[in-house]
Amino acid sequence: MQSCEISADSTDDPLSSGLQRKRQPRIVVIGAGLAGLSAAKALFESGFTDVTILEATDRIGGRVQSVKLGHATFELGATWIHGSHGNPVYHLAEDNGLLEETTDDERSVGRISLYSKNGVAYHLTNNGQRIPKDVVEEFSDLYNEVYNLTQEFFQRGKPVNAESQNSVGVFTRDVVRKRVKDDPDDTEAIKRLKLAMTQQYLKVESCESSSHSMDEVSLSEFGEWTEIPGAHHIIPCGFIKIVEILARSIPESVIQLRKPVKCIHWNQSVSKEIERVADHNSDLPEEDKGSDVFVECEDFEFIPADHVIVTVSLGVLKKCHESLFHPRLPEEKVMAIEKLGISTTDKIFLEFEEPFWSSECNSIQFVWEDEAESESLTYPEDLWYKKICGFDVLYPPERYGHVLSGWICGEEALIMEKCDDETVAEICTEMLRKFTGNPNIPKPRRILRSSWGSNPNFRGSYSYTQVGSSGADVEKLAKPLPYAESSKTAPMQVMFSGEATHRKYYSTTHGAVLSGQREAAYLIEMYQDLLQ
Repeated sequence: MQSCEISADSTDDPLSSGLQRKRQPRIVVIGAGLAGLSAAKALFESGFTDVTILEATDRIGGRVQSVKLGHATFELGATWIHGSHGNPVYHLAEDNGLLEETTDDERSVGRISLYSKNGVAYHLTNNGQRIPKDVVEEFSDLYNEVYNLTQEFFQRGKPVNAESQNSVGVFTRDVVRKRVKDDPDDTEAIKRLKLAMTQQYLKVESCESSSHSMDEVSLSEFGEWTEIPGAHHIIPCGFIKIVEILARSIPESVIQLRKPVKCIHWNQSVSKEIERVADHNSDLPEEDKGSDVFVECEDFEFIPADHVIVTVSLGVLKKCHESLFHPRLPEEKVMAIEKLGISTTDKIFLEFEEPFWSSECNSIQFVWEDEAESESLTYPEDLWYKKICGFDVLYPPERYGHVLSGWICGEEALIMEKCDDETVAEICTEMLRKFTGNPNIPKPRRILRSSWGSNPNFRGSYSYTQVGSSGADVEKLAKPLPYAESSKTAPMQVMFSGEATHRKYYSTTHGAVLSGQREAAYLIEMYQDLLQ
C-alpha cells in the first residue's frame, strides 16, 4: 500500500535548490481527471496558490464522461462507486446527496455491478435457448469458488504451478473445466453448457479487468487488488457531479483546457529551443530561466515549474513516454510502464421504443455453445462482435427509458470503435434476435457508445497487473523523479498520479482520487514551514 508519508530519503530541502522562501512553489498538474483535480483541490485547501492544471481535451473529468440524452444521464466512463467504507468518492457523493444503492450485499453480485439489485440475469445461447436458472446458479457457485482460489496465490503466498502460466484465465479455465467434466451428476449436454459458460464468464471478467483476455492477467498478483467493503452505488444525475465537486475548490482560471503537453523537460535539462524561447521572451522572469522543470506545450508555450504532477493514463505513457520526458525516464520506470497492462472496455447503449425483455430480466448474457472447448478469446476482425459478453438492463425505465448497456473489451473493442453507429446497431440487433430467439426485435432508435481505446488522450480504459508484472511495478510507476538516492538536485520535480499508480486500488475512481491526494500530501509536508 502506498503511504502518504515522506520517507527518510526524500527529505531534501526543496528551498536549497534555488527556490526562494519568499515565493510559493510553482506546481503544474497535467490532466484534469479525478487524480489531477484531487491533487489540485488538496493543494489549494492547504494554502498553495501557484498551481496550474493543463488539460489536453475540451472538458474536465478524464475517464469520467457523463452524457445527457433527454432526461437521462448515461456514463460512457466511470459508472459505479465500488464500496463505501473509507471510499473518498463515496463520501463526496454521500455528503452531497448524490447516491443510489445498487447492491444489498458487501460485494456486488459476481463482482460485476448492475444497475438494479432486483431481477435476474438471463443466460442465453446462440441457439436462442435460455439456460435453466438452476444450471446457471450451479455454475456460478463453481466459478466463484475458483475465483476465490485465484485470490489465494497473492493473499496466502501460494506458489503458482507452471501449467497455469501464471495466468488467471488459464488457471480458471483449467480448474473449472476439470470440475465440470468430473461432475458425475450432470449430463453431457449440461456439461457442455457449463463449459461454454466458462468462456462467457471470462469475457465478463475481462471487461471488469479491462484486459484483452483474462489469460493476460497475472495469477500471482491478482489478489492484491483490494475491494472496499460496502454496497455499490451509482449517481443518477451523473458521475460528472463528483468531478464538479472536486473542481469547486479550484479557481476557474487555474484549469487550461485544450492545452496538450508535448514534453516535460526535467532535472534542469533545458534544451536549446527552450533557451532560445526564453531569451526572446521579455516577459519570462530571470528566475524562471533556471527552473528545474519546463513543461513544453503543443502550442509552443514553455511553462516553468518546481513540481509537475503527471496524471496521464498508462496507455498514454506506453505510447508517448519516449517523447514526453526529457531526459528520458529511468529504465526502471520504463520497464514498469511496459510490464503493467491496460486495455479497452467499451459500452454500447441501445435505446428501444419498447422493451422486448421481461420485467424480471436485469441482464442478457451471450453464451456461445461452440466455444465450450475454445482456448482463446481472440476473434478474427469480422467476428469482433463475439467478444460482446452481454447487455445490462438500465433501471429504472422511468429514468432511462428502455435502454440496454452492452460490454466489449480488448482488441475487439478497438475494431468496434472503427465501425459506424449504423453498423454496430445492426450487428447488436442481430445478436439480440439470435440469442433471444425473437426475430422481430426492432432496431434501436438510438445508439451511444464509448471509444476509450482509439482516443489518443487515453488509449485505454484502466490498468491491470499483466502477466510478468507485480505491485512493485505500480510502486515504480508512482516513484517521483529524480530518484532521491541518485540525485543531488531538487527532489520530486516530476511526480506521478492516476489509478495505475495505486497498488491496491488500481482501475478504480477511488484509486485515482487517493493517488492525487497522495502526491499533494508529499508537497504539503515538504512545504509545511512555508505554508504556515
